Amino acid sequence: MAEDAIDDLGEDRSLLLVDDDEPFLRRLARAMEKRGFEPTAVLTVAEGKAVAATKPPAYAVIDLRLEDGNGLDVVEALREKRPDSRIVVLTGYGAIATAVAAVKIGATDYMSKPADANDITNALLSRTDDKPPPPENPMSADRVRWEHIQRVFELCDRNVSETARRLNMHRRTLQRILAKRSPR
Repeated sequence: MAEDAIDDLGEDRSLLLVDDDEPFLRRLARAMEKRGFEPTAVLTVAEGKAVAATKPPAYAVIDLRLEDGNGLDVVEALREKRPDSRIVVLTGYGAIATAVAAVKIGATDYMSKPADANDITNALLSRTDDKPPPPENPMSADRVRWEHIQRVFELCDRNVSETARRLNMHRRTLQRILAKRSPR
């Protein structure tokens, strides 16, 4: 990362990372530390709210869906304590309604997973009048579709018939899709 981008961080480089995917959280914390941030990584909404209440950070990256609740609760708690905080909401399953809700509550940006550390850093450091540059290697449309199907499949406890009903597709078609490898 360029030295001028690290200078853009300012004096307070504190960063709150909230995600229930522990391996992803550890990787992101290491990557953000290399970019000049001082990360605090937590796994739950309760821990995120506690950090927001005791030591509100200048930056935050918060997952939307967590094991113990909704990441938007952490966004609200952080906004109350530190209105100037720059917050990026991450989600594995993006929808326009949740993106609007996140921005209304005070998120600076909203990104779909998988997002790499460079994209997240650009979103955290972009000013409100700038648009962050488009990602260098976005997911293909086939990959986004596959990720959505996999997520619904997991939410339906890996029940093919229920997943097919919810996705409004034929069960046999869904079985063929699930049997294939993920697209690039």
